[in-house]
Amino acid sequence: MAENRSDILALDDELTDDERALRDTVREFVDRRIRPNIAHWFDEAHFPVEIVPELAQLGLLGMHLQGYGCAGRSAVDYGLAMQELEAGDSGIRTFVSVQGSLAMSAISKFGSEEQKQHWLPRMAAGEAIGCFGLTEPTAGSDPASMATTARLDGDEWVLRGAKRWIGLASVADVAIIWARTDEGVRGFVVPTDTAGFTATLIPQKLSMRASIQCDIALDDVRLPADAVLPGAKGLRGPFSCLNEARYGIAWGAVGAARDSYEAALGYALERTQFDRPIAGFQLTQAKLVDMVLEIQKAQLLVLRLGRLKDAGKLEPQMISLAKLNNTRIAIDIARQARTVIGGNGVTLDYSPLRHAANLESVRTYEGTDEVHTLILGERITGIAAFR
Repeated sequence: MAENRSDILALDDELTDDERALRDTVREFVDRRIRPNIAHWFDEAHFPVEIVPELAQLGLLGMHLQGYGCAGRSAVDYGLAMQELEAGDSGIRTFVSVQGSLAMSAISKFGSEEQKQHWLPRMAAGEAIGCFGLTEPTAGSDPASMATTARLDGDEWVLRGAKRWIGLASVADVAIIWARTDEGVRGFVVPTDTAGFTATLIPQKLSMRASIQCDIALDDVRLPADAVLPGAKGLRGPFSCLNEARYGIAWGAVGAARDSYEAALGYALERTQFDRPIAGFQLTQAKLVDMVLEIQKAQLLVLRLGRLKDAGKLEPQMISLAKLNNTRIAIDIARQARTVIGGNGVTLDYSPLRHAANLESVRTYEGTDEVHTLILGERITGIAAFR
């Protein structure tokens, strides 16, 4: 019933039977495995590694990649899955994004055949976890200023530096590390048991608590010459992976917004004040209507994005538009939904404030509002305003 009350435009009709089936499968998984447990996981700052094999069984790890045990699903399929996972929690969607859109995509796009054969089937099966080391303590929005270096010493690469806010690093089996070399920025496939590699959990987070983010220290990490990703030279490599992740984020934010709205709607229909359900008051209805308006527009936006991606026509600026818009409206909806629930909404019995806290991170990573605004500003004016 809540779904019908969300979909005023009957956007479900724009999906194929297969797309709806996939969405419903992931939604059932979230209802069964995530919703009953997420309040505890969030409260305890616990990422449920135990669900990784289940995500793999659903074909969600590297699901948009072809071959090597990956599902080879469409961009719209991938987006729908990210939407449903983030309706459960941003931290769960983030795991799938880091694993598939960042670490696996880097190997798939730029790795050697040996690297692909060694890592991708295991990662698709959930037998190996990957992370993606680009952001540094002093290089977030400006990765060109990274300080991590890799130098050749005989037939070995030696990596030295630090990375920060790296998802999954403490549980990862392999890290894709981006470093400055004499020939520009290169990517490296780094088994995390390599001497000199250390991942440390970032504690006391107020956001993404059911997720893992880490500091990475690279203390003279020695790698064989063939550890480099042969197809990636310069920042175009990591940026192309970031765009894959940003695409999924734009879809995921819709899931968080929708779940916040549905929590508010359900509460408003049941909560009685002044002898009537609060859903019957004009101010409450205005809030609910505003939420639906933005959710429907955001859904149209990502569906258009997915069709363009499947047609090979997607441009980075289009992804920036969707990431900027959808994270922005999602956090506003989550906050507004909390006001409908009132004081009860500040507990983990209800999802909107948890979503709002998570979305502070989602809105920041893979490009802040400011960065995506400047990307779009350059597209509109032809003038780059980054410096």
